[in-house]
Amino acid sequence: MNCPILNLFAKCSCCAGTICSFCVQLTIGVIAIVFGALVAWKPKKTIEIQIALYRPFNWKIEPISMEKEIRNTRVMGLVVLVLGVISLACILLK
Repeated sequence: MNCPILNLFAKCSCCAGTICSFCVQLTIGVIAIVFGALVAWKPKKTIEIQIALYRPFNWKIEPISMEKEIRNTRVMGLVVLVLGVISLACILLK
């Protein structure tokens, strides 16, 4: 079943008010694209956010090589972005 609503913030009307699997898949695909793009675009900021998130748990994390960590983070972001685009294309072309 294809949901007639593509507005992710509106209530789904294709399944009597409950959220259908199409809407869930569409939302996950869009989130993956946005997250992957942000990680690929700002890998250093992503690493800084991760370090800040671990600090309240009394964990100190430091990359051995910041250049390698930035490169690997950028590659991870691009992979998530590509997988998000592929999944969104599969969902919409189904």
